[in-house]
Amino acid sequence: MMTGELKSQVDKIWQAFWTGGISNPLTVIEQFTFLLFLRRLDESQLLEEKKANLIGSEIVSPLYPAEHEAFRWHTFKHNDPETMFDLFSKPSADGLTVFEHMKQLGSGAGIFAQYMKGATFMIPTPKLLDQVVQMIDGIKMDDRDTKGDLYEYLLSKIATAGTNGQFRTPRHIIQMMVEMMQPKQDDRICDPSCGTAGFLVAAGEYVHEHKSDWFYNADFRDHYNTKMFTGLEFDATMLRIGAMNLQLHGIENPQLIAVDALSEGNADMREKFSLILANPPFKGSLDYDGVESSLLKTVKTKKTELLFLALMLRMLKIGGRCAVIVPDGVLFGSSNAHKKLREEIVANQKLEAVISMPSGVFKPYAGVSTAVLIFTKTNHGGTDNVWFYDMQADGYSLDDKRAPIADNNIPDIIHRFNQRDQETERQRTEQSFLVPLAEIKANDWDLSINRYKEIVYEEVEYAPPAEIIAQIETLDAERGKALKVLKGLLG
Repeated sequence: MMTGELKSQVDKIWQAFWTGGISNPLTVIEQFTFLLFLRRLDESQLLEEKKANLIGSEIVSPLYPAEHEAFRWHTFKHNDPETMFDLFSKPSADGLTVFEHMKQLGSGAGIFAQYMKGATFMIPTPKLLDQVVQMIDGIKMDDRDTKGDLYEYLLSKIATAGTNGQFRTPRHIIQMMVEMMQPKQDDRICDPSCGTAGFLVAAGEYVHEHKSDWFYNADFRDHYNTKMFTGLEFDATMLRIGAMNLQLHGIENPQLIAVDALSEGNADMREKFSLILANPPFKGSLDYDGVESSLLKTVKTKKTELLFLALMLRMLKIGGRCAVIVPDGVLFGSSNAHKKLREEIVANQKLEAVISMPSGVFKPYAGVSTAVLIFTKTNHGGTDNVWFYDMQADGYSLDDKRAPIADNNIPDIIHRFNQRDQETERQRTEQSFLVPLAEIKANDWDLSINRYKEIVYEEVEYAPPAEIIAQIETLDAERGKALKVLKGLLG
């Protein structure tokens, strides 16, 4: 549980980085992550040493051999600031520093260590390093929930949009999508643009919260820790942050792949996954030469939002489900690529739902209007009625402040989606309704909710002009009388 004390501790560490000269939010989070990882490595070895002592044996492949005892968290945290900083910045006799040793650990130290190539230690002064180490050491991280909550709160401090339309997806929107899709025990879940791995983490948390009995099965535990979660990401910093996010939430060895999902060298990701959860980059544009050729056969376009949809169709197994956030332009765009892709999803697959979201959902990052598309891959059609929902509130104000408010459609969305058989009698004037396939086809595969929603205009009756003039004259006479009385009182 994210307590006020834990928030305060993270806030103080964040402020220390900023006053110490590191102001880029992603840099702060990455340096914070490196130190969290060092603490975690030492705690792991301390636990193994305790087990070994109990049975009178030795650790076969320690993360920290005896010659690197000085590199361990519980050792260097007691040094004075200058000595500690030297351990991070000046190589020892074997050419290593605390940081370089961490980078060389590889797969034996978990998924995070595998993506340390290119990582840079950027804490500039002994004072700042000592401050942050001591504050991180003071945080109690005794269980998976606390570690996960800490990191989620840290990630919530990212307040700047990335490039090419990348920005952090609100956690409550991710949770809504996960609860609508209800991950299954044998699912292989993928996010082809995973960023900080928010969708994968939320899917894992859903399993812990709603399906904890699955963990009694050894085969499922192995599946959960190794095969259930796959993320694709080309940004090395995001890969490291995503890896740490997953590990702190108890997912030890997810499949994180350093790749541009749309690139020519990524053709083997075909029909591997049973569930895709994603918010791919909007507004990006690629040259045809840089796009994997089979995607262009599905839809010839340079727009990343369309290419990602084509990619997801290719990555899904038959029967696989997808919940993806798209910009509104995907729903009604008039280009051949837009129409062809919508026709593919509606006519050749099974489109189940379109949830229209208000433009303020992604503030302060962006004001773009978006929707959630939910579909199943069939390759032989199956769409009969598409369920539309007009989200008007998500529990937060729709301005840049995004302050909590009482109005929230999300519980209603989840409830109605999971009981769509009871939606047949709803009218087009209501917040949700069904639209048959034939009508969507007749509208050139348009999926904009405004195309189908009916608005009831309330008739307002006004009094005849003569009556309104008479009322004005009466008010004018009363005003004159009141003014005359006032003058009398003053005279």
